[in-house]
Amino acid sequence: MEPITLLTGPLDVNTYIMRGKVEGKCFVVDPSDFKAVKEVMERESLVPTHVLLTHGHFDHILAVAALQQEYGAKVCIHRADEAALHDFKASLSLMAGIKVPPCTADVLLEGGETIEAAGLSVKVLHTPGHSKGSVCFLLEEERMIFAGDTLFRLSVGRSDLKGGSEEELYASIAYTLFALPGDYTVYPGHMRRTTLQFERDNNPIMRSWGNVQW
Repeated sequence: MEPITLLTGPLDVNTYIMRGKVEGKCFVVDPSDFKAVKEVMERESLVPTHVLLTHGHFDHILAVAALQQEYGAKVCIHRADEAALHDFKASLSLMAGIKVPPCTADVLLEGGETIEAAGLSVKVLHTPGHSKGSVCFLLEEERMIFAGDTLFRLSVGRSDLKGGSEEELYASIAYTLFALPGDYTVYPGHMRRTTLQFERDNNPIMRSWGNVQW
C-alpha cells in the first residue's frame, strides 16, 4: 500500500493521497493544489475523510480550505500551528506574497493521539523544530511515516524560520523518529522518499550531531 504522490504549490510540496481501508475513502496530507488533488480523487473514485497537516507553512496548506468546503474533510493540525490556517503572518504567506484561503481546524492535535482516518490508524508524533507545531503521521501497520519538513533524504528541515529551533529539530529526529523500533518508509514534504533505517545509518547532519546512538 503506497500513497499517490503529487507535486503541488509554488515550492513543489509532496502532497499525499492515501487510500484507506474503507471503500472509496482516503485522507490527504499537505495539499497545495485543489484542482490537481480533486482530479486524482475523481479518477480513483475517492473522497477524503481528513486533511492531515504536518505543519502550517503556506506551501503545505494552500488547498486546505477548498477540500474542507468541497468534501467536508476534517482538517487536523497541531495546536501550535493552528493560527496559520487564518493568519498570513503565521503561515509565512505574507513574506512570500501569497494569500492562503483561510479556514478553521476541525481537530487540534497535541501529539501522542491516534486518528482514525479512512479506516486507517494514524498516530500523531509531535516533532517540533521546523515549526512549533510540526508533526509526523505514523502508520504502524503499514510501516509508513509522513514526515513533513522534519526529515528528508540525507538531510533535515529548515530551523531558521519563525518558530523553528535547530536543537528541537535534531532532538525530534533523534529521540522521536530514530527511536522508533524497526524500519519505516519515510514520505517527506519535499524531495524523494527514504527509509528510517537509511537515515539512521547515513544522514550526515544527524550523524554529526552529538553523541546519540540509535
